[in-house]
Amino acid sequence: MRILVVNVNTTVSVTEAIAASARAVAGPGTEIVGLTPRFGAESVEGNLESYLAAVGVADAVARYEGPFDAVIQAGYGEHGREGLQEMLDVPVVDITEAAATTALYLGHSYSVVTTLDRTVPLIADRLLLAGLDRRCASVRASGLAVLELEQDPDRAVTAIVEQARRAVAEDHAEVICLGCGGMAGLQDRVREATGVPVVDGVPAAVTIAESLVRLGLRTSKVRTYAAPRTKRVTGFPLEAS
Repeated sequence: MRILVVNVNTTVSVTEAIAASARAVAGPGTEIVGLTPRFGAESVEGNLESYLAAVGVADAVARYEGPFDAVIQAGYGEHGREGLQEMLDVPVVDITEAAATTALYLGHSYSVVTTLDRTVPLIADRLLLAGLDRRCASVRASGLAVLELEQDPDRAVTAIVEQARRAVAEDHAEVICLGCGGMAGLQDRVREATGVPVVDGVPAAVTIAESLVRLGLRTSKVRTYAAPRTKRVTGFPLEAS
C-alpha cells in the first residue's frame, strides 16, 4: 500500500523527518510518500497559518500523480482533515486524533506537550471536536517554536521533558502525547526521562492508516463527508505561479 504523509508547513527538512519517522514503523509492503505544500508558512503556530495549511495540504494531495491508499495529515491541532475526507474516499488520519486515540489504550488519562502556548487552544479545540477531550488531563506548552525543535533538539527534549514531568505529577497524566509533527523521533528520550508511555502522532497515524486499509475500510460518503457538490471552483488546485 502507499500512504501519503503530508507536512502542514513548507519546511522540507521537517517533511523529511516526519517521513523518516513514518517509515520506521511502516509494515512490509507499505510505501511512505512525504509531501510538502507548495505554499504556506514555514511553521504553523496559529489559526491563520493553520487555515492556509489546510488549503496547502489539500492542494498537495490533489496534485499528487499516482494511486494511494491513505493520507496522513501531519500537523497537530490543524484544520483541514474534514475537507480532505470530503475530497477523498480513502482513509484520512490526523496525527492529533491518532495520538490521542492511541493514548487511550495505554492509560486512563493523557496530556499533550506542544510548542508555543498560543497553539494550546487549537489543540484543545481539535480534541473537543473529535470527542477526545474527556480523558485529556492537560495540554501544556514547552515554550519552543516549531523550528526550534529541529535547530536545537537537546534543548527541545529538556523543555518537553519538564512539561511532561509536570503533567504526570500535577495533572495526573498517565500517557504523554507529543503535540507537534516536528517532535517526530523524540518519544524514546521523553519516555526514558518520564517513565510513562509517550505517543508520537506520526507513527501512531501510520499504524492506524495501515489497519484501516487492510480492513478494507473507507471514508463514509453518505452524509458528513460526501463529495463536494459539482460546481465551478476557481483556481483550485492552485495554478502554478
